Amino acid sequence: MEDQQTLIPPPESSDDHLPTTAAASAADEEEETITSLDLTSYQLHDLDSVEFPPSLVELDLTANRLSQLDPRVTLLSHLKKLSLRQNLFDDAGIEPLSNAHAISGLEELVLRDNKLTKIPDVSIFKNLLVFDVSFNEIPSSSGLSKVSNTLRELYVSKNEVTKIEEIEHFHELQILELGSNRLRVMENLETLINLQELWLGRNRIKTVNLCGLKCIKKLSLQSNRLTSMKGFEECVALEELYLSHNGISKMEGLSTLANLRVLDIASNKLTSIEDIEKLTRLEDLWLNDNQIASLEGMAEAVAGSRETITTIYLEHNPCVKSPNYTDTLRQIFSNIQQIDSQMFA
Repeated sequence: MEDQQTLIPPPESSDDHLPTTAAASAADEEEETITSLDLTSYQLHDLDSVEFPPSLVELDLTANRLSQLDPRVTLLSHLKKLSLRQNLFDDAGIEPLSNAHAISGLEELVLRDNKLTKIPDVSIFKNLLVFDVSFNEIPSSSGLSKVSNTLRELYVSKNEVTKIEEIEHFHELQILELGSNRLRVMENLETLINLQELWLGRNRIKTVNLCGLKCIKKLSLQSNRLTSMKGFEECVALEELYLSHNGISKMEGLSTLANLRVLDIASNKLTSIEDIEKLTRLEDLWLNDNQIASLEGMAEAVAGSRETITTIYLEHNPCVKSPNYTDTLRQIFSNIQQIDSQMFA
């Protein structure tokens, strides 16, 4: 990053008449302009060799070998973004953050990919917008109740969480990522009235329950245990829906989703294409790895989006053996750009 380069001491001035105090003042002024420091992938075990300009707004320590928080980091009073991603922090190593009053204005805190076993106490950060504790060893969302209600993005994927709880106060939340956990039930989502993205892939969910939410634009329930698509009817703002790798045998509950652009129902048990004939904005349709027997009736099934669909996947269905498979699809979809792995100009 450009700001990193300013950490290199400037060459001595060729002007012998420049007063020492002026030179010091110029150096101080230059230091004050340093707002970002990126130390990604330096494999540092500690930060003893690093100087922290007091003007830092963003500090990225991703992919190092840190296990203890350098006390100087907690004194950077202008800090807004702090990433400790992919280090060796355990619960004790991160604990000093709970009393870091000087950086209480922090807006983004990334603790992804460490060794945490609980949600850390971050109640001191009253303006937090982004909080990421994904890829840890956290068994419960207990502790989220202390996270500021200003939060816009919450990432808790790839942990061992069994229940969605302590999120009711996140009225401003726009992105919730809980993929790759041990969730069985969709619950306690009612108050997330501004939620736009919900990612719940790779869990153990059997039934769709969006708790009355209607403003979601992106939703993933890939690799769960769904057998029915019922439950999306009121999500009229939905633009992207990902349901691959489930046990769904019938397409339903889709006709009201007028804004849908991406529909992924690959790797299910579908035998026919249904309930999308009224959709007029579909661009990507993923139906591969199902049991769709033929292309007969395809044009009618996708009547509303024949001109908008640019990508369709049907490979690993019996219908791919139909005579003139590719030509038939190109005739149906006037603007098709990709059929399975085959691209067209």
